[in-house]
Amino acid sequence: MHTYQRTLTQQVQCTGIGLHSGKKVNVTIKPAPVNHGIKFLRTDLPHKPVISAHFRNVIDTSLATTLGADGVIVSTIEHLMASFAGLSIDNALVEMDAYEAPIMDGSAQPFTSMLQEAGIKTQSGKRYTFVVKKPIEMEEEDKKVGLYPSDALKISYTIDFNHPLVKRQSYTIALTDSLFEKEISRARTFGFLHEVNYLKQNGFARGGSLQNAVVLDQDGILNQEGLRYEDEFVRHKVLDCIGDLSLLGMPFIGHIVAHKSGHALNHALLKRFINQKSCWETVQAPIVSP
Repeated sequence: MHTYQRTLTQQVQCTGIGLHSGKKVNVTIKPAPVNHGIKFLRTDLPHKPVISAHFRNVIDTSLATTLGADGVIVSTIEHLMASFAGLSIDNALVEMDAYEAPIMDGSAQPFTSMLQEAGIKTQSGKRYTFVVKKPIEMEEEDKKVGLYPSDALKISYTIDFNHPLVKRQSYTIALTDSLFEKEISRARTFGFLHEVNYLKQNGFARGGSLQNAVVLDQDGILNQEGLRYEDEFVRHKVLDCIGDLSLLGMPFIGHIVAHKSGHALNHALLKRFINQKSCWETVQAPIVSP
């Protein structure tokens, strides 16, 4: 974990389409000062409103993670937020000219590469972190997610789908910047063909295609290029989890253990976490190698 806060060396830009809106969006990510955090600015709206990337501003988790404040929203932010967290970038301003972040190729890799190309700069401000002292758990039917004491940031994730290609997959990683880039960032979002068709019929997933998602029919996947990892499905759930939990606003040291969790349960865990103050403490980040 890095001792000091980090931001970008210079601004960087990209253009893409929103997964659900199908609308083109231009994104500019700019460096930001110490203790700024990650914030989103809507350049297409009067007065250019700004929303902080914090769990208290989450207003919807049904299809993606959506932030909202004073009638303004930014949605589908989890892949970009995972890139910030995975590369240990604390401070940045994300300017968007539409409400939905671009889906790119369905993974965090385009964002990760873009941020690395911009350059990452160490700042003067000390970094602080949550340290998990006692277990904090959330359960809903057969879904579960918990945070447990650990000497590093670890994630253990299990998914279980009634599909011959997916079935039950588990994955554990002790997260570092380099491992995030290599093992997690390239994992794409996925969906089942009948669900995709249903979403499109009801006005969602308008920007979804085989270029930005892994799509499965009854027997296999429709993407001709195949999978990027044998267990790409569970790795993408790890990616989403990193993005969701980054909305705590500070990094943390602990072990995330999730079973069939999703955006909604991840968000519920954050609300419980912040209210159970006996289960954590904040400390200055230790000096260790990145």
